[in-house]
Amino acid sequence: MRDSLHSVIRYLLALVLLASGCATLPTDYPRVDSRALRETADTRLGRSVAPLAESHPGKSGLHPLGRGLDAFLARLALADTADRSLDIQYYILHGDTTGRLLLDHILRAADRGVRVRLLLDDLGTAAKDETLLAIAAHRNVEVRLFNPVALRSARGLGILADFGRVNRRMHNKSFTADNQITILGGRNIGDEYFEARSDLDFSDLDVMAVGPVVDEVSSSFDLYWNSPAAFPIAALGGADPTGDDIFRWHDELRAFAESRQASAYAEEIRQSKVADYLARGELPFFWGTAKLVYDSPAKADPATAKMKLRLLPKLRPVFDEVEQELLVVSPYFVPGKAGVSFFRALRDRGVRVSILTNSLASSDVSAVHAGYAKYRKPLLQAGVGLYEVNAGTEPRGKRAAGKKQTGGVAGSSRASLHAKVFVLDRRKVFVGSLNLDPRSVDINTEIGILFDNPELGRLVAERIEETMREDCYRLSIDDDGNLTWTGREAGQDVSYGSEPHAGVWRRFGVWFLSFLPLESQL
Repeated sequence: MRDSLHSVIRYLLALVLLASGCATLPTDYPRVDSRALRETADTRLGRSVAPLAESHPGKSGLHPLGRGLDAFLARLALADTADRSLDIQYYILHGDTTGRLLLDHILRAADRGVRVRLLLDDLGTAAKDETLLAIAAHRNVEVRLFNPVALRSARGLGILADFGRVNRRMHNKSFTADNQITILGGRNIGDEYFEARSDLDFSDLDVMAVGPVVDEVSSSFDLYWNSPAAFPIAALGGADPTGDDIFRWHDELRAFAESRQASAYAEEIRQSKVADYLARGELPFFWGTAKLVYDSPAKADPATAKMKLRLLPKLRPVFDEVEQELLVVSPYFVPGKAGVSFFRALRDRGVRVSILTNSLASSDVSAVHAGYAKYRKPLLQAGVGLYEVNAGTEPRGKRAAGKKQTGGVAGSSRASLHAKVFVLDRRKVFVGSLNLDPRSVDINTEIGILFDNPELGRLVAERIEETMREDCYRLSIDDDGNLTWTGREAGQDVSYGSEPHAGVWRRFGVWFLSFLPLESQL
């Protein structure tokens, strides 16, 4: 038995060594840098935005997209209204209903002559190369993959052979039309982000932005698009699709979109007013000073991933200025000892700190929960308010037959928190892709908008507090030093002495994972 195991190990090691020796990223391919199209005031979106911008000189406007359906429709509306360019950057783009519907609208824009630049993370998206090649075959579309696996034919081996590099991913999310309007936040492209799955709904938050911050998003996109880590899909090998292949794929995509026209989801899209408000320039915006903060794409290179390239140090001075209250929404939350010390220091100077994250029952990544769980008691002992999503009751706003979801920071059919939001003194709001965990802070690249507007700050803070009060457990430590979860279910106060609504095997799995040296990768 031992000899057999050793043989298997030697065989796997040989395969990894072979993969590492045979697969390298290409260098001899045509590479053309490009930039955002900025002379777009004469476009439909430019004309729509102009009166708003003139009324708020030097300010940026933000419109929160709390409801998944509205967030999806907003992207469709931008694709349908764009006249000159679409710059799209995502960690995940699924080939499910919403992914294919959005691709159909994007290709229809390309058919109108709109230039499309689609930048995807290679591991997050995991789309087939032949599909991406078919998309990129359109004369007005270019597709690039960020930090791709070199060995395309055996991706698993390629990841193992080059783990130090491939482990670093582009987690950024943005959708920009004509350099006039952008959507940025926590959502990827997939059914679970847009209320299109009956079994799972990621509760999330995006913002639609206009004004000077849009140009900053375009500059960030250009930096990533033209970085050495972004490879045109055609440069990564694979057979070029034939004309028949391209036409067949496009026809299938269009046929799928048409087949969905009679669905209940399509009817909800048709009933939404977001597109009409956007076209008429009547979508309400909060106006204030906005600053885009993001990691450098060079963070994806282990040899150059220095602190000065990272997003979080750029936010640290803003956190240090907090005087009264800090609200944190982070679905994947692993603060580490440094994070606990930071929050303790805020409490020591009188700042109220409240943190909302997933419970074990609502989390979709048990390993992250294992990393987070060890810090619950130290945070509570430091005076931090700690709240976890309650997965044992029907959250407010659950979308059901004849009942529309009202949206917000959390709540739907099997809801899992996915929003990444910080509110500072009910005045400044950060919305983006950044989780407070080692992977976001040290490994992946991230992006977000820091916005200064007291009205929006109060609104978001009130929504978070309502979620904490109605849809979450508040954690505490009892007299015996044990954790207690307290919340409401079916109108009744409830209390638990162990992870609520998580089965024994899942609790055992988290306990086991807590002993593994995984924290730096979470």
